[in-house]
Amino acid sequence: MPKPFTKLSAIAAPIMRSNVDTDVVIRIERLVGTSVRGTLGKWAFGSLRYLPDGSENPEFILNREPYRQAEILITGPNFGCGSSREGAVWSLQELGIRAIIGSGFGDIFFANCFQNGILPIVVDKVIVDGLAAEVESTQGAGRVSVDLEEQTITSPSGQRHSFEIDPRRRAGLLKGLDEVALTLQRDAEIRAFQAADRIERPWIHFAGKSA
Repeated sequence: MPKPFTKLSAIAAPIMRSNVDTDVVIRIERLVGTSVRGTLGKWAFGSLRYLPDGSENPEFILNREPYRQAEILITGPNFGCGSSREGAVWSLQELGIRAIIGSGFGDIFFANCFQNGILPIVVDKVIVDGLAAEVESTQGAGRVSVDLEEQTITSPSGQRHSFEIDPRRRAGLLKGLDEVALTLQRDAEIRAFQAADRIERPWIHFAGKSA
């Protein structure tokens, strides 16, 4: 089950490139063969984090202090586009990322974040750019705070920004529940509907059964 998300104050790393697709987040070959969940964090952003000889790329932000400890990503437009691989979200989760703030995300990536306890926040690009600028001006020391209960982001300088989120997805993150668990919370309603439907449309429930 996903880890519940309520409030977070953390180091944020700006990765402001546009259209960072899921193949950049994690290469497909890292999701086959012996690679399994629990081993994917080291391969997140592998093509950016590592040089051809396997050593760390000192220019990539997550290889520099204090960004190595980042739990929040601030991203450019259309982050997580491309293929639907859920492993992209798994790798970010294992890297320690709990929230991603951007002006837009790939649709399937966005949905997969909620299923795995990562909060993707969509706000205006002006806000995203302002957060990134503040973080960079403090050389990463200025923390960004996210409050899911209040639906607010607080910048390092104290500026507060509101964000919108689907109520059902918000409830799931606050309680650490995925879609299946959220559905099972309505088990009594589901059973009541099924019982009433058997009375109203018995032919549906007996279809395909032998006499």
